[in-house]
Amino acid sequence: LEMVSQSSSVGYTIMGKTADLTVVQKTTIDTLHKEGKTQKVTAKEAGCSQSSVSKHINRKAKERKSCGRKKCTSNRDNRTLKRIVKQNPFKNVGEIHKEWTAAGVSASRTTTHRCIQDMGFSCRIPCVKPLLNNRQRQKRLAWAKGKKDWAAAEWSKVMFSDESKFCISFGNQGPRVWMKRGEAQNPHCLRSSVKFPQSVMVWSAMSSAGVGPLCFLRSKVNVAVYQEVLEHFMLPAADQLYGDADFIFQQDLAPAH
Repeated sequence: LEMVSQSSSVGYTIMGKTADLTVVQKTTIDTLHKEGKTQKVTAKEAGCSQSSVSKHINRKAKERKSCGRKKCTSNRDNRTLKRIVKQNPFKNVGEIHKEWTAAGVSASRTTTHRCIQDMGFSCRIPCVKPLLNNRQRQKRLAWAKGKKDWAAAEWSKVMFSDESKFCISFGNQGPRVWMKRGEAQNPHCLRSSVKFPQSVMVWSAMSSAGVGPLCFLRSKVNVAVYQEVLEHFMLPAADQLYGDADFIFQQDLAPAH
């Protein structure tokens, strides 16, 4: 009698309702169901009743795939928005929203902003690159190809020089640009730099051995001014960094140089 009672208790636990199924039993049922096993075989392997297997499978099939409010835009609308952003990435959200709604899309400005971000775009300050023509691009490419096989020992002998312009006035960063990760150097996301903003020009030299002093240029750089910079700043910096050792002075392609 005691053995029968224990057997009945065990049978009740194993043959319980669907809510009584353990995580292991549910996983077993899902796996065997995907393999195409019958419910009878699945129930035997999982150690539960066939009705529990049937209820679990039906409940999984009826589960809602997604919750929340339905999107107000279609895939076609999203492709239109992506094309608008790609055509002119310097437009702000208001301008993009206006053009998108003009295409027949009914969406709010907040939805427009969210959709742009969901596509992977972020509004960032664009990198500034000099505006170069094809001849200048070819000269820079030829210089890079000629030095591509240089070792670290050869580069350590090079002292580079350049001028840098620091803007005195604020608020001159310009418009932001919509770009994805890794597109910072994309030509469509660059802002061309122009000359003669309110600024101060600073010259210096640098190498793997260290950096030279700063030279503040208070006038336009012509041949005479550049010669004075070389005499009073470049040569002392070379003596300090290299001493009597040989070095290569690499200047940029400014006309005065």
